[in-house]
Amino acid sequence: MERVYQNNDLSYTQNRELSWLQFDLRVLEEAENEEVPLLERLRFASIFTTNLDEFLMVRVGTLIDLSIVEPDERDNKSGLTPAEQLARIYEAVPPMLRRREKAYAHIMKQLNKQGITEVDISELKGKEEAFVQEYFDKNIRPLLSPQIIDRSHPFPHLKNKALYAAALLRAGEKKILGIVGVPDALPALVYLPTEKGIRFLRTEKIVLENLNRIFKIYTAEEQAIICVTRNADISLEHDEMGEEAPDYREQMSKLLRARDRLAPVWLEVEGNTHKLGKLLAEKLGLKKYQVYYAKCPAVLSWAYQLAEDRKDLLYPAFHSQKPTYLTEDMPMKQQIRQRDILLFYPYHSMQPFLNLLKEAAWDKSVVSINITLYRLARNSQVVKYLVEAAENGKNVTVLVELRARFDEKNNIEWAKVLEEAGCRIVYGQEGFKCHSKICLITYQERNTISYITQIGTGNYNEKTAGLYTDFCLMSANEELGQNAAAFFSNMLIGNLEESYSRLLIAPYDMKKGLLRLIDNEIAKGKNGRIIIKTNSITERDLIDKLSEASCAGVQIDLIVRGICCILPGIPEKTENIRVTSIVGRFLEHSRIYCFGKGEARQIYISSADIMTRNQQRRVEIAAPILSKEHKDWFSFYLDLILMDNVKARELTSLGTYVKKGKNGRDKIGVQQYYIDHPIQFAKSEIRFPVETGKIACKGVRRRKRERICQINR
Repeated sequence: MERVYQNNDLSYTQNRELSWLQFDLRVLEEAENEEVPLLERLRFASIFTTNLDEFLMVRVGTLIDLSIVEPDERDNKSGLTPAEQLARIYEAVPPMLRRREKAYAHIMKQLNKQGITEVDISELKGKEEAFVQEYFDKNIRPLLSPQIIDRSHPFPHLKNKALYAAALLRAGEKKILGIVGVPDALPALVYLPTEKGIRFLRTEKIVLENLNRIFKIYTAEEQAIICVTRNADISLEHDEMGEEAPDYREQMSKLLRARDRLAPVWLEVEGNTHKLGKLLAEKLGLKKYQVYYAKCPAVLSWAYQLAEDRKDLLYPAFHSQKPTYLTEDMPMKQQIRQRDILLFYPYHSMQPFLNLLKEAAWDKSVVSINITLYRLARNSQVVKYLVEAAENGKNVTVLVELRARFDEKNNIEWAKVLEEAGCRIVYGQEGFKCHSKICLITYQERNTISYITQIGTGNYNEKTAGLYTDFCLMSANEELGQNAAAFFSNMLIGNLEESYSRLLIAPYDMKKGLLRLIDNEIAKGKNGRIIIKTNSITERDLIDKLSEASCAGVQIDLIVRGICCILPGIPEKTENIRVTSIVGRFLEHSRIYCFGKGEARQIYISSADIMTRNQQRRVEIAAPILSKEHKDWFSFYLDLILMDNVKARELTSLGTYVKKGKNGRDKIGVQQYYIDHPIQFAKSEIRFPVETGKIACKGVRRRKRERICQINR
């Protein structure tokens, strides 16, 4: 019998939260994978932990709020109420954490064999013991602020994701609670002086083992490291601000300060100390199922610090490359005017785009630069060149999204820097986050206006460009430039209800455009073809349309890194849909929409996932790939992903992931392939004499396509 809720067929969909937990288990699998270098495995354990922390802060926090405000509201993919979803989540998380503990113990055991040892204070003797006690007295103790909890000392506010040492203390017949925070200013690890290998202690463990000295008039009956996770689901709505609200940026700053004081949703206790855990849960207002007694650290971010000391236990060093098809002695403006330029991060360096910005800042023919910013690096070269452009008299307009979750503070600071330099700062549209990645440079030469448009799938962030797979398209196409100019003009007047000849823009017409493109493939029946690469799929209307396409015989491949609410392989519903997920060295972040086959295929790159929030509540952009050379390459790339049998997993109709079989083929790993075979395109023979400022053609411009390497099947 079909499961239906509000006319939604639930037989081929699953809950987004439970799907996300399955994705995080895929990350944990990399920590368990013996073929992954040891310290990379520790990093994956850290990523798994950070992912879960954010999930608890944001998604669980949202569901808790929803369970109070709209308790009868049901998810349109599973039919579950907020309370039912929470029950499933709290049931699913502990087994995941036990897997993490097992993986962590195994990794640390293997690291010990490699000369890297986490030491317990009870193991210390002689000089090492004296060293640690001296370190505690000189470097740690002066920074501590211990507190007891009784009638005169109320229970303190425990910061979100901060570490504390807590103890159940006794003085005669009197029992009280003692808590001391581990200062953020302290390093996460303390290294012991040794001539061989690496021996270290976690700082929180040193604090814990000194609680008897800190609370010296008491005896500690139970003690543990604790970590509280709080609801971080804050929002900035216009009606909350009111008509007479203060500056938007200042209001955002106030909300950030409020985030740390939201209600707890989870407590992790490192240690088998149930009396202490029960007492803390009562103080925090948490239920028994919201407390987890862990056998490994609640915070593993120090894995990255440890990795710096033993690079031999990491993946071989990899450095992004400058594309060889670009010419060093030719301005980027001229090269882009000759042909569309495509960069593929992290295999390509971000430098060509940075060069374009730098050149534009000093090019006398540039009249304006418009750009959207969502997440930026700490030391942003992008901001540097925008500042230079403004200081050189260019009209620089920057749309800064202050609501980029957990990057709000960074964006507020950069907005101030840009504003002080003379840039015009615009914030995201009321009720809509601006998540698009677009930059438009406008030139005026001989009374003629021309454009260079850059559109990407990832942020203008030099750090993540070296870690995430993303695309950066730079084009001098006139129609694309006119579309981009119209987009910025509309954004400045708050007009989101506009269609464009080349671009698909959310929230107004991207979803309609995607539905139309799927309909085109439905009309072809068994000759139809759809490949979508995205981070997540949750949007109900698009899910239903993909099911309709499957029923029409269209062959559909979905390459989904994270949440996937559509279940493949359901008879008469999704039997022509396959779902592939890749979790590897680099974070798969790019979004690609491919419809059709051969010469008729249409390919878009986009900032938008197939999620309700991206399609309906954010400003997003999808740009067409116009070059045949680039279309051919994208087709090859997508095929290669589907051939991956190293890091790829397939989603089953039950919502679980299984490893792809080799089917007699050699190992094929798409990420390793592009590390070994940097992407190449045809190289122009046009040269640009810098001294004259004119383009000189030497011979007929050759058009050649990258020879696609044959892969052993």
